Amino acid sequence: MTSLVKATRVTFDQDSMWVSLSDGRTLSVPLAWFPRLLHASPAELQEVSISSRGLHWEALDEDISIAGLLAGRGDQGRPMTKAAAE
Repeated sequence: MTSLVKATRVTFDQDSMWVSLSDGRTLSVPLAWFPRLLHASPAELQEVSISSRGLHWEALDEDISIAGLLAGRGDQGRPMTKAAAE
């Protein structure tokens, strides 16, 4: 699924990630959908790179596509290990 809509800004609260889109919409996504983000520190969450396809956190090894968010998909990757969650 390809989307012409791009992320312009990403913010967080205790339970959610908020993604502002180039078409004026703002998506609220539960952090529980993305365990790596849920367990990340506030400083780690701020280290997001926004690209034309989505969001990337190098240190967390997390990539989230805007198309996936618009389709309502959570983490489609490998399960997080117990050690990584601690």
